[in-house]
Amino acid sequence: MNSNPLLGDFTLPPFGSIKPEHVEPAIDYLLQLNRDGVEQLLETIEQPDWKNFVEPIEVLDDRLNRTWSPVSHMNSVINSDELRDAYNASLPKLAAYAAEMGQNQRLFKAYQQVLENDASLDDAQRKMLQNIVRDFHLSGVDLLQQKKERFKEISEKLSALTSKFEQNLLDATNAWTKLITDVEQLAGLPESALDLAKQQAEQRDLEGWLLTLEFPSYYPLMTYADDRDLRNEVYRAYVTRASDQGVSDVKWDNSAVMEELLALRHEQAKLLDYANFAERSLAKKMADSTHEVMVFLQDLVRRSRPQALQEYTQLQEFACSEFGVEELQAWDIAYYSEKLRQQRYNITQEELKPYFPEHRVISGLFEVVSRLFDIHITEKEGVDSWHPDVRFFEIRDAGGVLCGQFYLDLYARRDKRGGAWMDECVVRFHSEKISHAPVAYLTCNFSPPVGGKPALFTHEEVETLFHEFGHGLHHMLTKIDYPGVSGINGVAWDAVELPSQFLENWCWERETLDVISAHYETSEPIPEDLYQRMIAAKNFQSAMQMVRQLELSIFDFRLYLEYEPPGDFNIDPKAGGRIETLINEVRDQVSVVRPPLWNRFANGFSHIFAGGYAAGYYSYKWAEVLSADAFSLFEEQGVFNPQTGGSFKSNILEKGGSEDAMDLFVAFRGRKPQVDSLLRHSGIAA
Repeated sequence: MNSNPLLGDFTLPPFGSIKPEHVEPAIDYLLQLNRDGVEQLLETIEQPDWKNFVEPIEVLDDRLNRTWSPVSHMNSVINSDELRDAYNASLPKLAAYAAEMGQNQRLFKAYQQVLENDASLDDAQRKMLQNIVRDFHLSGVDLLQQKKERFKEISEKLSALTSKFEQNLLDATNAWTKLITDVEQLAGLPESALDLAKQQAEQRDLEGWLLTLEFPSYYPLMTYADDRDLRNEVYRAYVTRASDQGVSDVKWDNSAVMEELLALRHEQAKLLDYANFAERSLAKKMADSTHEVMVFLQDLVRRSRPQALQEYTQLQEFACSEFGVEELQAWDIAYYSEKLRQQRYNITQEELKPYFPEHRVISGLFEVVSRLFDIHITEKEGVDSWHPDVRFFEIRDAGGVLCGQFYLDLYARRDKRGGAWMDECVVRFHSEKISHAPVAYLTCNFSPPVGGKPALFTHEEVETLFHEFGHGLHHMLTKIDYPGVSGINGVAWDAVELPSQFLENWCWERETLDVISAHYETSEPIPEDLYQRMIAAKNFQSAMQMVRQLELSIFDFRLYLEYEPPGDFNIDPKAGGRIETLINEVRDQVSVVRPPLWNRFANGFSHIFAGGYAAGYYSYKWAEVLSADAFSLFEEQGVFNPQTGGSFKSNILEKGGSEDAMDLFVAFRGRKPQVDSLLRHSGIAA
């Protein structure tokens, strides 16, 4: 069994050695080792403390996590039938183990004993143990045996369902393509989008231009294609993915998966004596109550919707007067918004792309964070990875000490999950017997190099890169040695977006842009005139964007807050059932853009159905208040002020989850957060 490559004592995963057939036996072996190890500790340790009890269990869990992490990651970035089967076979076993440990009364009491009796605990250790004790309660440790069994059964089913949701979405996305043989049908598309479509066709040995539902293909088509019927067709394919309305096979319909996820999360919350899953979700968040969350969201709607309505009216009037379009459809919004942006500010994302070649953006990003946080980033060659496009870097502090390392996977490709994310590969862990620097996965879905040119990014993609790198810094710059509160671990979920959204602000500063941008052919900086137009257009339709995010946040939270078991109320299954009924109700109250009734956005809303944002999507707006207010201190003291950067690093990035999120924010900002900075940065009148 020890010959299994997954079980080596590695610092970095051996991606080249990972085979699907290795996965399940390796997980079985490690789970049994963990069970035996925990049982031995419970049997032999009479007076448990951090050294003799907590730390040995952390070592067991760390080994398991470092083995599972590359498997889970590869399932997202180079998905295959064989790997998917191995992944799905292991998921219920991992869920069963987590539930089994979380409901182990002897283990729970031992942790409680350490928390109450070990006088040597430091603050971070104490916070970690408090979280662990809390999580025992959230895992059903207090339940009677029959309810414990049901709780465990639900946990295993939820694990399988979230994976099924994501796989249905990936399959439905991959299933749709459209080959264009007459380039005139793609009139309006910029050269970069045409080159990508041509390259995608060539990669499949096809003649013409291939459209897909991957975002680098979808976004420019919806934004620039003059052919309204084509926009309609592609929009319908995109917003009906994994649904009964989808143009692809209905076998990927997520509707039943979503309903079961809702029902099981609700039942599990009720088992723990919460009124609903929304209430249960706040146990690990900054917000104190469901009422506080709804008041927060509704207040932002009140402040931003009047301006959003005004922006939408202006768009309608523009489309009618300039193009004779009397009624805007959902597939028209991005197209005519771009036309209006061009008329009003004489700027497009495409005009900016030549100034953001990949090599300049990456090296510039590294220089920006180096100036802010006194760190140094260098690339390491020859590191094993899962794809030839992946690069590997390390971060060192001013004294040359290794802080962390990361893989960078920038381009969209088939069999890769959509979106952008940071995930943990290795978590910082230092003790007498073990020492790991943190390692991150930084994953995006940008357009690859095409037509002999380097990869050229839109400014929005640059913002996305900065966002994910903010998460990465939170993970890699931590100085907390205990995995449970190291990096992003133990951080309140509605505060975890603070570093990521915070770092986006530098993408708009002239001083930063001179570092991260230069024309890929001439090396000229962004001209001052273009920069001024860029800044003028910064908050174009910002209120419309705000209410769109509020629509999703309120829909998500009410979906779990107001859930009722089937049969307790009447719904029309032909209209999409309870989920579509609710999202349409929210749109009536919040939205300014109304999609067609056949839109099934929720069936692809993986954040809340397959990710960690169930009853938590509001966290983006909550944390955006924190990030805007944090950045306002840099506006006051200088965007590259070393003392301010050092304070953010020491109070936020280095502390991880070792202290309460609000306490850390106040330590940095000197006061509690205020919403005014967010509204000001968004160009929305207070």
